Amino acid sequence: MKSFKFFILAIAGIAAVAACSTPAPKTDKYAVDCTQIRGFNYTPAYVAEPRHHIDTWVNYDPEETAFNLDLAQGLKLNMARVFVPYQCFTELGDELTPRLQDFARQCNERGIGMVPVVGSGRWTRDTTLRSQAREWVEFLVSALKDEPNLMMWDLMNEPDLNRRMKESNFENCKLMYGLFKELDPATPLTIGMEKVSCMIEMADYADILQFHNYSETRDEVRDTIARAQAFADKVGKKVFNGEMGCVARANPYDVTLEEHMKAGMGWCIWELMIVEKGWGTVHGVFYGDGTVRDPSIPAAILGYFRNRSNPFPEFPDREDKIGSVLSRTEAWKKAGGKDFEEGIHIAEVGANMLESAQLAPMHDAPNAQVERVRKSQDLKELRALLDRQYALLKPYKKAQ
Repeated sequence: MKSFKFFILAIAGIAAVAACSTPAPKTDKYAVDCTQIRGFNYTPAYVAEPRHHIDTWVNYDPEETAFNLDLAQGLKLNMARVFVPYQCFTELGDELTPRLQDFARQCNERGIGMVPVVGSGRWTRDTTLRSQAREWVEFLVSALKDEPNLMMWDLMNEPDLNRRMKESNFENCKLMYGLFKELDPATPLTIGMEKVSCMIEMADYADILQFHNYSETRDEVRDTIARAQAFADKVGKKVFNGEMGCVARANPYDVTLEEHMKAGMGWCIWELMIVEKGWGTVHGVFYGDGTVRDPSIPAAILGYFRNRSNPFPEFPDREDKIGSVLSRTEAWKKAGGKDFEEGIHIAEVGANMLESAQLAPMHDAPNAQVERVRKSQDLKELRALLDRQYALLKPYKKAQ
């Protein structure tokens, strides 16, 4: 079976020769190797809840998209799972088509497949409006079916999350399944299930199985993967994890990525960008400017993991640098603590020691604290910063 990368390259090649007089052979999208999926869920950093998925398209920015997808390409990611709510269609109409196509083509240029999550509409609660579902599917298929990197349609995100809506959501998935099978049978269908048990329950309505995994421990991550793989093997279908990674759910990116890679399970992280107003406080790899919050995340995506089995600790005061920072801090305070430039210099050296030797929490990095004080030019804040650094560094001063 071809790898996913070769799959994308192959279908891109077919698109390039489509204008030739000899008809190009059809690509079997069902042959994708799901074990090779290295994906990401995508919304740009500038959108805000609760309209973040809608405004991804209403406020679509091709330049921002290009910058973000370059970041994804740099991490060798190969699939973008992106939400396309029905409300985008009601607000934009035909203007949505070129935005979807631009995103698809920018992904394709970077070897990234596209998986639109098409969601639901008012017909989920009012079955008399089901004609809107057909109109929506007809629009989506017309807009994207000819894009060579359209990997699969994701019929709905976590229809099993809301227990009160579970039955009607499942009915929506069945409705959408029938419509897509009628209008675009060449493209596989999946459903982004929160739970493996519900993935199993709705397996007849997904060509490629999908589950989400925010488990709290390595054992639970492994067990969830094993249950999903065992069922997929039993029914002869492919499977991947469509969401994982959340600092608020005891599901560290580097831990869950390591376990999925060990198990040969394809995956999508939630999510590529750190959204400014919303889930960005607990999810994401990149800020809008391309910097990262936690370097262990991109390292893990590339297959490099923190040593948790037999590390040996740093010796940060090997050359008496910590001792020097401590003595300079004491001397600065003894002199009255009024020379801001000297004090902020000592603070920067202290911050570098704390960061390089991993002696301080990084959610508010020591150098970020230094930069805030540098901007404020507040001596009181500087003294407090140096006191905090002194307390953190002193235990690591080598014995005389």
